[in-house]
This record gives sequence, structure tokens and C-alpha cells, in this order.
Amino acid sequence: MAKGLIWATAEDMARNRGRVLTMYRQLLRSLNSPELPLTWAARLAKKAEVRAIFIVASEERSLHNIADLIDVGEYSLSLLRKGEIPKHIQ
Repeated sequence: MAKGLIWATAEDMARNRGRVLTMYRQLLRSLNSPELPLTWAARLAKKAEVRAIFIVASEERSLHNIADLIDVGEYSLSLLRKGEIPKHIQ
């Protein structure tokens, strides 16, 4: 799985890159869903929040924190697909 014990190596980061970029795109697309009760301005604000979260998270080097961030992203994506807004980005 991971080459580093605690801190992510360059190989670990490269392995997660495609998964993270796909999740980022899916989150941004999901915010455009007509099922969400958001105005146009609110959608833009939520997209800005997602971008900010991914920018800050891109500096993370702990394997456990990276795994947690991916889990949170997948959970948020599942809620958005159901038409719900996750609490941590409300």
C-alpha cells in the first residue's frame, strides 16, 4: 500500500493523484445539481470552499490524514449525489 510509514513519499503522492483529481472534479460537478437547494451565488461560494479545502489539503504529508481526507471527500460526494449538502461545507 504505502511506502512511507508515517509520512507520504513521492510515490504515495503520485498514486493518489488521479483519485484526488477525479474526486475534485466530481465534487465541483455535483454542486451544479438541480436537486441542491442553492442559488447561483451560493453554488459559486460552495465551489470556492471546495477549491480552498483542496488547496490546503494538497500540502498534507501524513498518510493517516491523507486517508481521512479522501474518506471525507467520498462521503461528501455521496451526500451531494443524494441531493443533500454535507454539514462541513454548509
